[in-house]
Amino acid sequence: MIREGDLDRFKNLDFMKMDRRTFLKAVGALGASLFLQTYKGDIVQALEFAETRIVWVHGGECTGCSISLLNGGEPDVLQAFSRLNLRLAYHDVLLGQQGIYVDGKMEGTSELNSEILFEEVIAEKGYILVAEGAIANGPKGTGKYCFLGGKAYKEIFRRAAENAAFIVAVGQCATNGGVNSADSEIRDLMDFRGVAFTMEDRKRGILTEYGLEKPVININGCPPHPDWMLLTFAAVVLGKIKVPDDLPYVLDEWLRPMVFFPPDHVIHDNCPRRGYYDKGEFDTVVSGPKCLWKLGCKGPYTHADCAIRRWNGYHSLCPQSGSPCISCVSPGFPDNSRPFFQEIEDTGIVGTNIDTVAKVAIGASLLAAGAHAVRRIAIKDKPDEKGEMPEGNDEKPEGNDEKPQEKSEDVKKGKGDE
Repeated sequence: MIREGDLDRFKNLDFMKMDRRTFLKAVGALGASLFLQTYKGDIVQALEFAETRIVWVHGGECTGCSISLLNGGEPDVLQAFSRLNLRLAYHDVLLGQQGIYVDGKMEGTSELNSEILFEEVIAEKGYILVAEGAIANGPKGTGKYCFLGGKAYKEIFRRAAENAAFIVAVGQCATNGGVNSADSEIRDLMDFRGVAFTMEDRKRGILTEYGLEKPVININGCPPHPDWMLLTFAAVVLGKIKVPDDLPYVLDEWLRPMVFFPPDHVIHDNCPRRGYYDKGEFDTVVSGPKCLWKLGCKGPYTHADCAIRRWNGYHSLCPQSGSPCISCVSPGFPDNSRPFFQEIEDTGIVGTNIDTVAKVAIGASLLAAGAHAVRRIAIKDKPDEKGEMPEGNDEKPEGNDEKPQEKSEDVKKGKGDE
């Protein structure tokens, strides 16, 4: 992770000579706002080439990911896209075209007709395809549970994906199916898929259904942070990350950029309520100032830089605002986080007891909960000789036995450390 003392060092670096590793550290330390302001002149010099086109399509979703990007602050999305020489060639929500009819008459040009615009844009090929929202595969593989302009979105996405240079899936619905793929009575019937994965199933992404191989970058979150999206675009268009060659070095096994979703760091590490956790002081009702573990906080095993980067102009994050982390960046969200507001041990998510946790603490729980939690579990909560808990201690063990993420083959070979 980036130390505060590194900020000045990154500001004084020669942007044009940055290698991939230094670039990723810089964007991690500075954030989108400072990064684009600090290197404004250098970026203009680096972008003396044709603009990069983005085709942004929407499936089953709430548009929260686009809204998050629009709420990015300074620079706003228009300024950022301008500085990065990005052209938003197509966006279902933001485009000015209003369909195929205007004032009751069918329009025959892309200036007003969105269907014609889409056909013209994808015919040019070589664009970045941004996918927001899950792709309906049901019923029975038809995709008819999600229509766009009278056409199955499954087919629209397939055609856009075929001509794309690569795909950036933004938000949990596009990356892993999200809420659309959550356990329900109609899940199998509707069969919503993520782009490369569906929940934690690596073989049920919609690209597998198509038999289509395309490089994919997943920006998880419900919604994702504006920086995660903008800086991913920046890394690619500035040539600091070359697709597909560099992807095995910079993405984790769920295809997430490790600079934003670090495998060796969890939100809990830098949570502003961490001091209360260390002292064993927990809130049991909302609106208190203490640790939110007993209200279901998933921060101890959620890999994201939220607590360092922070949200809403870099000022806050969910636990700081009083809401437990619900691990919305995890591949199995929301199923692996529900119920959201119950202590993890009470929900059966961990599926362990104090003796098990104490025995496997070093191997499984240390990364997620920290050594301080292991000490409390193994020592403070240890029953006495009569099998009774120590007097005055009614706390349940803090920590979990969820295994650290399995590294991809490339990471295991050491490529992920570059």
